[in-house]
Amino acid sequence: MTGAEPGLVVGVDSGGSGLRIALARAGDLRVLETVSSREPVRTGAGGIDAGQLVGQVLPAVDAMAGRAGGGRIAAVCVGAAGMATLGDRLRAELPGVLERTWGVRRLALAADAVTAYAGALGQRPGAVVAGGTGLIAIGTDLSGWRRADGWGHLLGDCGSGAWIGRAGLEAAMRAYDGRRGGSPALLARTEELFGPAAGLPGALYPRTDRPAVLASFAPEVAACAAVGDPVAREILRRAGGHAAEAAEAVCPSGTEVEVALTGGLFKMGEPLLGPLREELARLLPAAREVAPAGDPLAGAVTIAGALAEGALRLPPDPLLLRVTR
Repeated sequence: MTGAEPGLVVGVDSGGSGLRIALARAGDLRVLETVSSREPVRTGAGGIDAGQLVGQVLPAVDAMAGRAGGGRIAAVCVGAAGMATLGDRLRAELPGVLERTWGVRRLALAADAVTAYAGALGQRPGAVVAGGTGLIAIGTDLSGWRRADGWGHLLGDCGSGAWIGRAGLEAAMRAYDGRRGGSPALLARTEELFGPAAGLPGALYPRTDRPAVLASFAPEVAACAAVGDPVAREILRRAGGHAAEAAEAVCPSGTEVEVALTGGLFKMGEPLLGPLREELARLLPAAREVAPAGDPLAGAVTIAGALAEGALRLPPDPLLLRVTR
């Protein structure tokens, strides 16, 4: 197979909220169709459930390819949350399944941070901060990857939605106790959403989805900051500082290096973005913030297309970007 040979490419974005699959033309990367499932791929003792992922992806792609008039699958990129630490089964099983089923040998298995990077910046050097419930920064000079944070709500994810929500709830409980650093406004929001403050530990601690519950309070912090609550504003100032520090840790050296912010966290707007950009300017004076070109699914399609063309410049990595050709 030559790099110029036509065909189709498949991009997959697997995360905590479900699975998205895109079929595109190799070459121009025109997306022909996208399908979504709200059923997340399971994880267990063996890591990401390769069988469940295959069971969703193969029939979906076959159906899309049929509707597109058929065509050879030239390359596939699967981006998945937890790939770096929970992707052993995918790395062991998926190459053989795709080769037997579609005759595909060109496969990229990527951490979702890498597909977020490729969606935002393509194959250019730079740094990307991906923020949502969690937060991770990833950067490359095209010779290797650097990552910062993304360690979960107990060990890190500093500045993330879960971090902001937890800080807001702490400020609410401080106000309830009469301790310094409390926010009556955040206490009022807490009791509107969760009921009496004294019952909050019992409502929160047994939950298995604590990061998502914590993150659900982050918009309340932003709303209080927008109307001038000083405690909420300080929480978002600190969150912006954490995100900027993560970008600094992964940003390649050089002039005019690009930094992109991607993910739902940054839809909070100026109360978060203002302090973040101020700290970025202080820590990375040579960096230039750019708008992300696309999302992680677009990044998976970008990587698959480059792999099909023999033009992948993003550096392989045993955990972050495993490539077979």
